[in-house]
Amino acid sequence: MSEAFIQLKDICRHFQVGDETVHALDHVTLDIQAGDYISVMGPSGSGKSTLLNMLGLLDQTDAGSYRFEGRELTTLAEEKRAQVRREKMGFIFQSFHLIPRLSAAENVELPLMLMGMPAAERKAKVNEALASLGLLERASHRPAQLSGGQQQRVAIARATILQAPLLLADEPTGNLDSHSSADVIHILEELNAQGITLIVVTHDTNIGQRARRKIRMVDGRIEQDGY
Repeated sequence: MSEAFIQLKDICRHFQVGDETVHALDHVTLDIQAGDYISVMGPSGSGKSTLLNMLGLLDQTDAGSYRFEGRELTTLAEEKRAQVRREKMGFIFQSFHLIPRLSAAENVELPLMLMGMPAAERKAKVNEALASLGLLERASHRPAQLSGGQQQRVAIARATILQAPLLLADEPTGNLDSHSSADVIHILEELNAQGITLIVVTHDTNIGQRARRKIRMVDGRIEQDGY
């Protein structure tokens, strides 16, 4: 049997809050297959976002092993971690994280610029990405000129422009109305159907139940994991 796309083994992450040690991740072991569609649910403080940050190399472990595509990541230097994030991972957050002074097209173009792609090739890719999300007519608009749903679609285009195999979404519908939420989840599920591994942290049970695989966390541990 081939090695899992992602393997976490005995991952621990502790934070000191005053005199108390908070076990944000407490010996988490998890295998994720390429193409999985996973929701991560649980009460506030259960470790959901810490797990996502760990998977996205936005935080470091205190103990344990993280293997990605057969490669051990826990011992990587920060420069190499940044390279893996840039080339292999896309991120979508509740608050969009778009740059206010840049247009929608310029926000989407940023990862391509960081990769050193020629301008003409960047423009074609950005237009294709915006068109696929129904945003081409909004390409020159800045974030403040877009609705919440449109901003999140721009963030999705930016996160997937490099066709990274892993997409991590932290409360991606948290700031959206029900119509925009449904639209965004549909887009994410279409990307998953194309083969992208999708992991969604959510408080919304209706969204969480849509995933093929559902993980529930409590007190830094995986309490339930099933299809």
